[in-house]
Amino acid sequence: MNTPTAPQSPALPPPTLIGCPDSTLRASALPGPDTIGFKAYNLVRMAALGLPVPQAFVLGTHWQNAPASQLRQSWYSGLAALESATGLRFGDNRRPLLLSVRSGAPVSMPGMMETLLNIGLTEKTLPGLLRSTGNPRLVWDAYRRLIAGYGEVVLGLDSALFEADLQQVGKGRDERELDFSELRSLARLHLCTVQREAGKSFPQEPLEQLEQAIGAVFASWHAPKAQEYRRLHGLSEHMGTAVTVQRMVFGNAGGISGAGVGFSRHPSTGEAVPWVDFLFNAQGEDVVSGRRSARGHDELSRLAPAVWKELRHAIAKLEKAFGDMQDFEFTVENGQLWLLQTRDGKRTVQAQARIALDLWQEGLIDTAEARRRTAGLDADTLAVPRIVAQRSEGKADGQSSALAPVATGLSAAHGVASGAIALDEEQARRCHATHTPLLLVRHDAETSDIAALDIAQGLLTARGARTSHAAVVARHLGKVCLVDCQDLQIDLARRVIHLGGQPLPEGTVLTLDGNTGHIYVGTVKTVREVPAGILERLAQLRE
Repeated sequence: MNTPTAPQSPALPPPTLIGCPDSTLRASALPGPDTIGFKAYNLVRMAALGLPVPQAFVLGTHWQNAPASQLRQSWYSGLAALESATGLRFGDNRRPLLLSVRSGAPVSMPGMMETLLNIGLTEKTLPGLLRSTGNPRLVWDAYRRLIAGYGEVVLGLDSALFEADLQQVGKGRDERELDFSELRSLARLHLCTVQREAGKSFPQEPLEQLEQAIGAVFASWHAPKAQEYRRLHGLSEHMGTAVTVQRMVFGNAGGISGAGVGFSRHPSTGEAVPWVDFLFNAQGEDVVSGRRSARGHDELSRLAPAVWKELRHAIAKLEKAFGDMQDFEFTVENGQLWLLQTRDGKRTVQAQARIALDLWQEGLIDTAEARRRTAGLDADTLAVPRIVAQRSEGKADGQSSALAPVATGLSAAHGVASGAIALDEEQARRCHATHTPLLLVRHDAETSDIAALDIAQGLLTARGARTSHAAVVARHLGKVCLVDCQDLQIDLARRVIHLGGQPLPEGTVLTLDGNTGHIYVGTVKTVREVPAGILERLAQLRE
């Protein structure tokens, strides 16, 4: 590590180390989540369980507003510990250490703050990563991702600029189909975009990248979407976020590599089966950002059965240790599983009841805890709407028609919701002001839409994964959510969508059936039903 001598100050506490040889932390002696954030707190707990966690150091919430010079002293020592633990050197032109920089508040705030990946990759360290991996596609993919991520998070550039670059090079192809020469061209195009739009060059000094990334992640605590989330959930503005700096593992290494997000049980129904989205040859942001579509785990279990078996074992260990359904993120690098996060999963009230009852019967929680988790749940709160109508009302021409879906999406949250199409927050607020039920219809499932989502009855997107941060938030807010509707095109200029080839102007009423994934034009008749057996099991628990 080519660093200047760090300034000395006895008042500075050392960073918390995770997975490093000189880390003596045990779960029983951990700093609390209020100090190191819930993400890092659970990383240490996972490492203590013997689960595979990349080495990291944590800058606590007390550094939220610290001067850069003081903050620098703390991360210098953490960086030295990571270098020692990994045998790699940050900024080295032979065997470079690359880092992720992640936020982590004392309570879970999915996707409301920022993450930066591949920090430390520059024109000088590129050849070193190429030599150490022998994988030119990985190297140029990581570099173009870093440039775009840095441009968005640190420099405040619009993500659409980098999406346009991708379209120019890829000509409509999935980015995972691009070869290394095309990714190299894309990286060069991103460099020009940063220079043109930001009026400055992308930094080629690794320490500058790291310092700016840490500062930007701390600053994201004050982002409008983070503030709105705290307002909706009654969270204090004074908690601040911690920052976790972690060794990169590469899901975009090709072969048996990829990124995934999952729940140890179904977050809408509570069914005791893993609910996982996975993308081969991808990094974690591809799944959680809502800008890419991801499917279930079938391909992972088929092509990498040993990894799937290891993941199932890890899921069982997490549930036993944490005593609840878990929402986890993971990366597979050349067949090696790495866990990047776990937390108690957001869920519907129906899933809340079933999961608590199942955990109680499995002996993972006691009777008192099961009663606490199901307190206040009754027939009214547990009822779910189900479509029963044979005809829909409210077609664009005002006529009724036989009930038939016009398109289908992936269900991220169950239930049924009807409302007028709103294509952005401004239109959503207009509908809300006139007490008109609305559905937010967007190209991507992004957490920046949280204010509009709060006043909508549901969310429909053309891209995105069931486990993306926006889908998690929608489910927790009790909204019906369908993502990855491949028959949806949105023309914002004309304020029209095309759904299954049918043009529908903004304001047209749609119905989303989160139970089946079907989408209907108009409203439909529904009945409310409680999932079978839940009330009887609750009565047994409360005897």
